[in-house]
Amino acid sequence: MQARWRTCLVVIARDEAATLPRLLSSVRPHVDDMLVLDTGSTDETVRLAQQAGARVAFFPWIDDFAAARNAALDAAGADWHLVLDADEWLIGAGGGVALDALRHTAPDFVGTIALDDRFDGGTARSRLSRVLPGPVRYAGRIHEQPVHRLPVRPLDIHVAHDGYLPERLQVKQGRNEQLLRAALMDEPGNAYLWYQLGKDLSVYERFAEAEAAFANAADRWTAAASIAPSGPVEAPGWWGDLVARRLFALKSTKRHADGLVFAETQLQICADSPDFFFALGDVLLDWAADEPDNADALLPMIEDAWRRCLELGERPGQAGAVSGRGSHLAAHNLALLLDATGRSDEAERLRRRFT
Repeated sequence: MQARWRTCLVVIARDEAATLPRLLSSVRPHVDDMLVLDTGSTDETVRLAQQAGARVAFFPWIDDFAAARNAALDAAGADWHLVLDADEWLIGAGGGVALDALRHTAPDFVGTIALDDRFDGGTARSRLSRVLPGPVRYAGRIHEQPVHRLPVRPLDIHVAHDGYLPERLQVKQGRNEQLLRAALMDEPGNAYLWYQLGKDLSVYERFAEAEAAFANAADRWTAAASIAPSGPVEAPGWWGDLVARRLFALKSTKRHADGLVFAETQLQICADSPDFFFALGDVLLDWAADEPDNADALLPMIEDAWRRCLELGERPGQAGAVSGRGSHLAAHNLALLLDATGRSDEAERLRRRFT
């Protein structure tokens, strides 16, 4: 008889009464257990978790996500752990099938899920290691990562996240920045933490500070890669997202020329990224609007950038990929440019193609 492995949803939560029931109801049919670790709620989080059939454990918050995650994993004690946040939830039929299959799958690898970050104006896709064998634990005060040497496999599990919607951001404002700055005090050379700090600052439209953090991340990773003893180092999975976000920060601070210089250094690395070319076109368009005397030189570059987006098409497997930048969003921008340069027929054909 095939072995049966226990599966458990593992969540850390504090004051998540508004979203936790959605998560628990989406996952409950496909796991053997659900464990919610409460870190100090004053709302109905605990009662709603128990009402939904979850076990509840308690852990005092010590400004360390890995410590809380690991306490939750210890309390869960399953063969497979599905680690999700309270503002996430399972979407699509495939995820349930994949979770059901874990009950008959040996826990000898780490599984990744597809996460759709929903924000005002779009959706960004990433893949994260969230399906963990029982013994795997986390490290890192914030943006914690599972520590292991196991193979990593993509699983057909799709999860949505709405923590970047304005009402959710307002509640969390300042929390991640404080933890990231504390972590950087311990690891000032950690490029990934600088990237995450820039990402957090840009979400709150503090673009000058975000650019400084992104620059730090880029400089530190580039310096580390240049002295690697094994030769050329492949860019980390988050690099493309950093590049696109940094270009947006440079545009937002009106540092257009710096944006173009940075983009030119990234052309080879980001050659297959529609997000990169979309952000580049955005920088150049803003530059042309601010300095009309340069528009004649910039417009062909803008057009080329958005045409490249459409040539590449959607690339949802790339970290931070924003839906539409390889299709209708780029087509919309390009059609406006075609209209403005007397090519309305082509613009109309483009609109019909992407509607």
